[in-house]
Amino acid sequence: MKILHIYKDYSPILGGIENHIKTLAELQAAAGHKVTVLVTNPGGQTARQVINSVNVVRVWRLATVASTPITPAFLAAIPRLRPDIAHLHFPYPVGEISQWLAGRSPYVITYHSDVVRQQAILRFYRPLLWRVLRGAARILPTSDRYIATSPYLSRMPEKCTVVPLSVDPAPFTDAPPLVPPADTPTLLFLGRHRYYKGVDDLIRAMPDLPARLLIGGDGPERSRWEALAAAVGVAARVRFLGNVSDADLPRLYASADAFVLPANARAEAFGKVLLEAMAAGLPCVTTEVGTGTSFVVQDGVTGLVTQPNNPAALAAAINRLLEDAELRKKMGEAGRARVQAEFTPEKLAARVERVYQEVLGVRRRG
Repeated sequence: MKILHIYKDYSPILGGIENHIKTLAELQAAAGHKVTVLVTNPGGQTARQVINSVNVVRVWRLATVASTPITPAFLAAIPRLRPDIAHLHFPYPVGEISQWLAGRSPYVITYHSDVVRQQAILRFYRPLLWRVLRGAARILPTSDRYIATSPYLSRMPEKCTVVPLSVDPAPFTDAPPLVPPADTPTLLFLGRHRYYKGVDDLIRAMPDLPARLLIGGDGPERSRWEALAAAVGVAARVRFLGNVSDADLPRLYASADAFVLPANARAEAFGKVLLEAMAAGLPCVTTEVGTGTSFVVQDGVTGLVTQPNNPAALAAAINRLLEDAELRKKMGEAGRARVQAEFTPEKLAARVERVYQEVLGVRRRG
C-alpha cells in the first residue's frame, strides 16, 4: 500500500503531532508499506531523504503566518506522489486544502484538535473546512470525548472512528529515578509551558499541598510561573528542570509519586504525557476540559479528574492521593495495565491499518 502522510513538520522537529506521525509512519514502513511524509522545509529548498525506511519530502515554504507554513508546492507534490491513500493530520489548513483540491486518492484525517486560538485564520478557513471534513473517507479523533464536544465532529459522528495516540511502555518500566528522593512526596508536571497547561493553578494549590513539585519542559509561560511560585511563597518547593532529554524522561517519571496535568482549555486535546506517566506506574490528576484528558485518565480508576481553573479542587484531589499510598499504588497499576491494553504503538498501527483497509475496500467495491 502506498501511504502519504501530510502535515507541516516532521522529525527532528519536536512536537506531539510530529512524534505521532513518526511513530505511525515507521511502523507502517516496517510492515511493508511504501510510506511518504510530505511536509514543509524550514530551511527553504525542497529536499528528499529516507529516514528509517520512510520517504520524507520537505517542500519549500513561501511564508509562515500565525505558526502556519504557507506553500503552494503541495498542490503539485500531492498528485505526483500518487498514493493509494492520503492521511492528513489536522489542523494544518494548507495541507488539507491542497489534498482537497489536488488529491486524487481517498483521504482520512487524524483530528488532533479543533482550531482553538487561530481565530483569524479560522474565519477565512471555516467554509472550506466543512468541505474538507465532508470529503474525508474517515475522520480519526483521538478520543470519544472530542467527538461529543467538537463543534465540527459532533455534527458528523458517523464519519468518526476513535484512534487514540500511543506510547511505547517499555522504556518507562523500572527506570531509576533522575531526581533524588525528598522528605515529602513528589508531584510532577511535564510539558510545554503554555497557558492551557494550567500550571498556574497547580502553583496556587501548592500552599495546601505537603509536597514538592518538579516542572519539566520549557516555554513562554516559564518566567510567569516562576514569578507566581515566588509570589505565593512556594518557590523553595517548586523546581523548574527545563527541557528533559528523551533518554531521561523515564527516569524523571520514576522520580515522582503522582503526575498532574491541570489543563484549563480545549487546546489540551489529549495529553500524551498522561500515557507516559501511566506507563511509568504513576497515578494521574487531571481536569475535565471536554477532551482526551478525561478519556485517558479514568476518574477513580487510573487517577482523578477534577474541575479546571480551580486550585482548591485541584489541591483536594491531589491530597486524596498523597494521603493514601495504597490508592496511589492501585491507580498506578491500573494505569500501566490500561496503557498496555489500549495505547501501545502496535495498537495504533493496527487500528489505522483497519481503517485504511475499510476505506479502500469500500472504494474498490464502489
